[in-house]
Amino acid sequence: MRTITEKAITKIVTLSLNPAIDQTARVPEFTAGRVNRVDWEQSDAGGKGVNVASFLADLGEPACATGLLGSANDGPFVELFARKGIEDRCLRLPGRTRVNVKITDPVLNQVTDLNFPGLTPAPADLERLAEIIDALCIDDAVDWLVLSGSVPAGVPEGIYADLVRRLKAAGKRVLLDASGSPFAAALAADAGAAMPNIIKPNIDELAELLGRPLASRAEVLAAVRALIERGVGLVAVSMGADGALFVERDTAVLAVPPAITVHSTVGAGDAMVAGILVGTCHGLDLAGRARLATGCSLGALGEVGPHLPGRDVIDALAARVQVSEVTNV
Repeated sequence: MRTITEKAITKIVTLSLNPAIDQTARVPEFTAGRVNRVDWEQSDAGGKGVNVASFLADLGEPACATGLLGSANDGPFVELFARKGIEDRCLRLPGRTRVNVKITDPVLNQVTDLNFPGLTPAPADLERLAEIIDALCIDDAVDWLVLSGSVPAGVPEGIYADLVRRLKAAGKRVLLDASGSPFAAALAADAGAAMPNIIKPNIDELAELLGRPLASRAEVLAAVRALIERGVGLVAVSMGADGALFVERDTAVLAVPPAITVHSTVGAGDAMVAGILVGTCHGLDLAGRARLATGCSLGALGEVGPHLPGRDVIDALAARVQVSEVTNV
């Protein structure tokens, strides 16, 4: 079996329609309605697709980021892409990329989020972005495209469904990591060729897709197998401390992580996406992909911002992941 120390030949493109600058401020005993003192802060270029590209670069994989950025505050993205060697094919629009402020309180163990509105692209902007994506698809080294994250205001909820069809018609493979109506629309397409190759919902996003809670692993597995029957190649369902379920047509495994110290949960799911893709590009079996993806997620939990620790740390974390085959539950 190959390992992640071997160099991949595939360049992975990630798409971020609604990226953000993630600003984290640590405020002990944060209280609304009074002056609060920040004892530490950090700002990072973020958004799910940007995070995935950053994690891929940390794993030594060629990555390209595209999507929509505001020209007025694209500095953090330019710096991140340059520092990590990520190809920048993002479309700049007038205005500012949205900012997400996360106030962490280590005393009360609470997190408060302030999410600002983002860009509102016009139809012409989306056409220009489609031209960039089409140009990227000409590159034979580009095999996988990652469509992930929320959709900006005013963008049709069927945009991911349209992109999946467009990319698969171009002979590319697609991983979709989204939620809500855009996610549901992409999975409501005609079964088979129009479906994403991989999806990675968390347990809440899967329940939202189905319109009902999932009270047991058996219910989760049944829901996932229905998606597999409709044409999705791999479904990975993250379930927090309960682990993650990875299901293909003939195989299902459960990956349970060890307990670790969590510094930030931001980007843990995106790190799992990166791990799934790296394992796939290097030909790992389902258990190997599950172990690597969970190890990457654990690595992200120990960092603040879209960064992974060294590969030796990822390998050590992955080795501690308990992977077991799941049959009928």
